[in-house]
Amino acid sequence: MANATVVDGVSRLLRFKLQSWNAFAPGLDSQSAWREWLLHPSDLPSELGKTSLKQIPPMLRRRFTPLGRCAAGAALPILEGVDAIPGVFASRHGDTPLTLSLLEGIASGEPMSPTGFSLAVHNALSGLLSIARKDVSEVTAIAATENLIPNALIEAATQLQESSSVLCVIYDVPLPELYQPYSDSVDFPCAVAMILTRDEGDDFVVQREESLNDTAQSDGFSGLLRVLCGLESSVSFGSASSYWRVSRG
Repeated sequence: MANATVVDGVSRLLRFKLQSWNAFAPGLDSQSAWREWLLHPSDLPSELGKTSLKQIPPMLRRRFTPLGRCAAGAALPILEGVDAIPGVFASRHGDTPLTLSLLEGIASGEPMSPTGFSLAVHNALSGLLSIARKDVSEVTAIAATENLIPNALIEAATQLQESSSVLCVIYDVPLPELYQPYSDSVDFPCAVAMILTRDEGDDFVVQREESLNDTAQSDGFSGLLRVLCGLESSVSFGSASSYWRVSRG
């Protein structure tokens, strides 16, 4: 089982294993490409171009929105040869571009698209991937305004109490311009997929901290990727109510 240290009823440390990982963004789809970009950052497109999801049947592939294509682009390569695995799908804002288009349609008096509505719910992506892979394993879809990454990892560690491995996918796309004054978001479409296990792979630790680290991040895709690429040993996440450190090795 994933090990946990509990103090005064609060889990302070979760330790499990990282078996494999992959990340996806426009022009970045390999570990070596991510490492090079992190060492020499450059601007990336705010929109996703064409994404080949050849593992998914064409009729089903059409249902994947840019958010779904981004997450699937990260997850599918590490799922090759994996028949069934429970999953955690985590996105701070979900498919906000699609939701906004539906709301604009309602405001214009247009009938609601049943397909559009079904794809806008927060667990739509996990359902599409389950159908594409014919995998009926349990999945959890979560959203978190703060500390999305540590919350996703905590949920994954919880599932490891009953499963030997779990897929954890964390993903977001930039908010539509209408919403940008009210909340921060990623600058470009980005997804990170990890297979976490009880016993195979490198140590992966999520630890509760007592105080906010000066370098703590609110979303932290780049910080997590620096840890995954071996450029940093740990990354801290902080909010008004909780602080977490994620480390590998």
